[in-house]
Amino acid sequence: MSDVLSRWNRLPAEEAAREIKPCCGSSAWAVGMATRRPLTDEASVLAASDETWGKLAVSDWMEAFSSHPRIGEGKAPAWATGQSAAWSTQEQRDVAAADDAVKMALAAGNQEYEKRFHRVFIVCATSRSGPEILEILQRRLRNDDATELRESAEEQRKITTIRLKKWLLG
Repeated sequence: MSDVLSRWNRLPAEEAAREIKPCCGSSAWAVGMATRRPLTDEASVLAASDETWGKLAVSDWMEAFSSHPRIGEGKAPAWATGQSAAWSTQEQRDVAAADDAVKMALAAGNQEYEKRFHRVFIVCATSRSGPEILEILQRRLRNDDATELRESAEEQRKITTIRLKKWLLG
């Protein structure tokens, strides 16, 4: 068992939820994870995360989505934790390296997305270039609301998995 996980398993529930929340951004998810303790290894943490995420209400998903900065902006919302903001910057580093035309197209796409779906565009940006993410954004703008919500939830699940793995490393 990792030192991080061993220590986290011993924390009071409220503190454990607060500590793990930056991995996802949803308070209900964080509380759900804290109630699943003790977790023994990475596999059990990831399985608990997926199960907990899959049982949340749409409003809990929206809370998680709202903890992310817009793709290409890198500035996390004021209510995002410092750890979440740092991870977002790291996850979007390939997008930050995109040329100005791609950044402008992403900004316009973000605005169109938010106007259409009333939430921030969520995509697992790790190891994806600006042009690749722009292509994904343009494709997803053609989705209906229900399809797009499911895609957003799956992208958030992927982000959470990556962040949990980083969190476990300390």
